[in-house]
Amino acid sequence: MRTTRTLAVTAVAGAFIGLAAPAASAWDGSTISVSPSTIARGGTASVTVNAHECANGSGKVSSNAFPTTHLKSGGSGGVANVTIHHSATPGPHSVTATCGGQSVTRDAALTVIHGGVRGGLGGSSSTGATPTDIAIGGGLVTAALVGGGVFWMRRRGDSKA
Repeated sequence: MRTTRTLAVTAVAGAFIGLAAPAASAWDGSTISVSPSTIARGGTASVTVNAHECANGSGKVSSNAFPTTHLKSGGSGGVANVTIHHSATPGPHSVTATCGGQSVTRDAALTVIHGGVRGGLGGSSSTGATPTDIAIGGGLVTAALVGGGVFWMRRRGDSKA
């Protein structure tokens, strides 16, 4: 008797999950990817939409960071190369894909930064050191020299005694 109830409850729960699963897994925002996901204004990124609705290349992608661009066929979806507006506001931007009469938006799909990336300098930068940076660096160098001099003078005094 208990086995029968357990099987009945499991079957009903499985039916509910089975009916809900297609709605949850079909064509959601996770099918949109941007590479690179962090890009400077004026840069070019590749937007890939992995959905069979976009496989024929009839879809388009849009964002407030770049102009609406038509997708080209690619793999199991569509691909578009987009150029970020020079006036795009720095920060995260969402991307909307429209294919087969359906639109899906992925929030924070890409992040726009101020300037270009300077390799080897620790990240993005659009200008050099500010006067504040120079003052802080100069103060640290001065403190190191004074501290080293005091340490050396104390060590020199210890050796005479």
